[in-house]
Amino acid sequence: MLPEISNQTDQENQIIHLQEQIDTLQTKITSLENLKKDQLSIAIVSGDMDKIMAAMVISLAAAAMDTHVKLFFSFWSLSALRDKKKKADGKDFISKMFGIMLPRGRNKLKLSNMNMAGMGPLMIKYLMKKQGVLSLGQMFKEASELGVEITVCEMSMNLMGFKKEEMIDYPNLRYAGAATFVSEANESSIQLFI
Repeated sequence: MLPEISNQTDQENQIIHLQEQIDTLQTKITSLENLKKDQLSIAIVSGDMDKIMAAMVISLAAAAMDTHVKLFFSFWSLSALRDKKKKADGKDFISKMFGIMLPRGRNKLKLSNMNMAGMGPLMIKYLMKKQGVLSLGQMFKEASELGVEITVCEMSMNLMGFKKEEMIDYPNLRYAGAATFVSEANESSIQLFI
């Protein structure tokens, strides 16, 4: 009879130990789930119209589903944030050259493929209008109304010679570095790079 009691005690101890392990894992899973916010972070480096448009379409869809959206515009994508009516004084020669060579605003962006000397963007804009798709300007307006945040990469802006005075008016626009994006993306349940 004694060995039978011993086996039963061993089994009970094993069950208790397994339950403790399950409880520990459940606690870890819960804490990991709580680390990520219902948030979408997108790093946008391309200055191509179709890629900016893709970022905006995804952003609008997420924001419409009550997901907090944070966009980080860096390098070539900064062209989409330039206001064609605004100019900045006090630029050096290289900054002026970047300003001349790069598109001034989202309506001057090229396509990544089939740009066809500027005809590609015109055709896409025509098709978008014909099919009732929001223009990039309308997408930015809608994004601002949905609370989509835009962060301009300060380092990229300084490298390319852009100034705050020439950026678009957007209610949720701020200037920060890559560390800010990385920190926020780390908290986000979804991260994209375009």
